[in-house]
Amino acid sequence: MSGIIGYGAYIPIYRIKSGDIAKVWGEDAERITGGLGIIEKAVGGVDEDTASIAVEAARNAILRAGIKPTELGAIYVGSESHPYAVKPTATIVAEAIGATPNLTAADLEFACKAGTAGLQMVLAMSEMKMIKYGMAIGADTAQGRPGDALEYSAASGGAAFIAGPTDESIAVMNDTFSFTTDTPDFWRRQGADYPSHGGRFTGKPAYFRHVIGATQGLLEKTGTKISDYDYVVFHQPNGKFPIEAGKKLGVPLEKLKAGLLTPVIGNTYSGASPLGLCAILDEAKAGQKILMTSFGSGAGSDSFSFTVTDRIESGRNRAMKTRDFIDRKKYIDYATYIKYRRKIKV
Repeated sequence: MSGIIGYGAYIPIYRIKSGDIAKVWGEDAERITGGLGIIEKAVGGVDEDTASIAVEAARNAILRAGIKPTELGAIYVGSESHPYAVKPTATIVAEAIGATPNLTAADLEFACKAGTAGLQMVLAMSEMKMIKYGMAIGADTAQGRPGDALEYSAASGGAAFIAGPTDESIAVMNDTFSFTTDTPDFWRRQGADYPSHGGRFTGKPAYFRHVIGATQGLLEKTGTKISDYDYVVFHQPNGKFPIEAGKKLGVPLEKLKAGLLTPVIGNTYSGASPLGLCAILDEAKAGQKILMTSFGSGAGSDSFSFTVTDRIESGRNRAMKTRDFIDRKKYIDYATYIKYRRKIKV
């Protein structure tokens, strides 16, 4: 089997509190914060987009892996906020980290699970020896229509993973399983500035059906139980859904805590469950097992089983840890937030 040989996170420094957004729209700040389980969210600066976030995460992954960028045979960037409709983010990342020209690269789109789709691809390519190393990135500068419920959660951040041979892995992939249907819970047409969503419809028939379906499918495929895993991370559209999914699957809250980041950085979309995995890898010990299940509207989930190896300590401190990015923050007001979200378009 193949596995993860390096990982890297990146979260912008700026934060806006959910309560400050609520005040602008005359909403009850405590009701909004409590209802979504989100205290504040990360906001990309005026000079930050999905490409720059992906580059920073990729550089951190390279540092931890201890390989040369030119050894990468593939780079896939998953996002629903690529800076260009026609021009790949992946080539920008490849050039910026010095990985060009001998590699394949592409952008992926499947709402919030585009990053984990890329991870499946590079793990499989490494396993088949099509490439030795491959990088998958999930990154977003998510946006919600002003005043919409999404505005309180849509955040910025990303994570990168490098797949490679088992004997070099810090976490070996035991197996993966996907659960996919055509469920139109969330969408954005070409040219539209903001996404639309089905409100309460996004819960039971979309998020919970797919996250639970993929997780149960993985458990059945691998012959494992929740009790076999030390850490569990689910996609996090808000602070409450992953906890509720955990209850339905019998996951103790203690196993979710390390990877539950949305309450303090918001929903980073394609970066959400990958960033949770990064936070877990920052503290996991050799021999421990990790279960990760993503979710992307439209709709589908990818579930993974990993076992941490004794190589985990070798590269862990070569790059900034996920919680360090979370603690490194500057608060901004709503006017500054709007300014930062209005990117200069080229």
